[in-house]
Amino acid sequence: MSDHDPQRGAGQQLPPASGPLTGGSDPTEVAPPPRTNEYLTQILRSNWVITILAIVVAMVVGGILMAVTNDDVRAAAGYFFARPGDTLSAVWQAVYGGYEAMFRGSVWNTRVDGFAAQIRPLTNTLGYAAPLIAAGLGVAVAFRVGLFNIGARGQMLIGAAVAGLVTFNLDLPAALHIPFTLMAGIAGGAIWGGIVGLLKARTGAHEVILTIMFNWVAFYLVAWMVRTPGVLQRPAEDQPISAPTPETAQFPELFGPQFPYLDWGFVVVILATLFVWWLMERSSLGFRLRAVGENPHAASASGISVSRMYIYAMVFAGGLAGLAGMNQIQGTVTTGFDGSIDAGIGFDAITVALLGRSRAWGVFAAGILFGALKAGSYTMQASQQIPVDIVLVVQALIVLFIAAPPLIRSIFFLPKTEAEKAQKARDKAAKKAVNA
Repeated sequence: MSDHDPQRGAGQQLPPASGPLTGGSDPTEVAPPPRTNEYLTQILRSNWVITILAIVVAMVVGGILMAVTNDDVRAAAGYFFARPGDTLSAVWQAVYGGYEAMFRGSVWNTRVDGFAAQIRPLTNTLGYAAPLIAAGLGVAVAFRVGLFNIGARGQMLIGAAVAGLVTFNLDLPAALHIPFTLMAGIAGGAIWGGIVGLLKARTGAHEVILTIMFNWVAFYLVAWMVRTPGVLQRPAEDQPISAPTPETAQFPELFGPQFPYLDWGFVVVILATLFVWWLMERSSLGFRLRAVGENPHAASASGISVSRMYIYAMVFAGGLAGLAGMNQIQGTVTTGFDGSIDAGIGFDAITVALLGRSRAWGVFAAGILFGALKAGSYTMQASQQIPVDIVLVVQALIVLFIAAPPLIRSIFFLPKTEAEKAQKARDKAAKKAVNA
């Protein structure tokens, strides 16, 4: 229909077209996208989606490594073009068998009878996760304040040494001996971490260098203690190992002796997670700590003592690492400790904190994941002859992909964040300026 309709009379004009595509009276205006699309975009940009996809990609790469290192796969690959189905079947058996064994070793064992035996792998996972979560919380607190604490190993060792020196020779009932030993270990770790914070605050020394050096100081100090009679060495023996933790100082089993790796230390770790969440997200001190982590200069200008926050952060970080050490020596399977009591947990805690995005409950979930990987790796090796190193590779890949969100977004074609768009626009403008 034309704008001039003879039936409507000469000179009469039809009203301009309007509708959802034109956005009203302006024919050039485009309607905004549906709200559903905007919500979906925000979800796909979120950190937890990147974390989950990073774990998925790491598992896929881990499966490829399982297939490559499998003897049956390599044998079938020799005649791939003659019978490709054999190779594909061998690959499936290797990957499925590996991850099925990991599931049986870390969550639920379907090949045994009885509920207690079937659920035991999950309790092992939680037991392995407890010290990882505690140490990871310590690293995460420091991260939130802008400090790179890689000294959890030394803080764990000093916590164990202080507990051994102060409480192992005491004759106390369990109701007093357990909390007293626990507090001694936490205090030892807090003091060791607080020294780093004090040096950082007063001298400006870099916390990475300080914590590396303090790790070695703690290691050699504890090694000397456990091979020196009258200090920490086990009486009447020449072995460089401490006396076993007294029974009255050990955490009781949480669900009985059929689950030896899960004790009340895990409950203490849950309480520690609640405390860190409240401290960092709900308390006024946590607000000041986070402000320093976001911008120490702005925090100082607003009246916050940056040096004091550094000391507080390292005290909390050291105390949580000391709690991890207590989970190691107060566990119900403890027979003594030496300089290797940390068992690599001090460095794994950095990975756990990164995976958990330095948030209390994120660290808790990441610690359980890494506990499951550790518990399942032994079953993988025993039943499928898959090297435990494959699990370590998967852990490293998880951190690698989490540290590179643009890579994950490129793999899964996820929308870019506003910061990435702005950076791309700046790079384009800079390139255009250079070419001009």
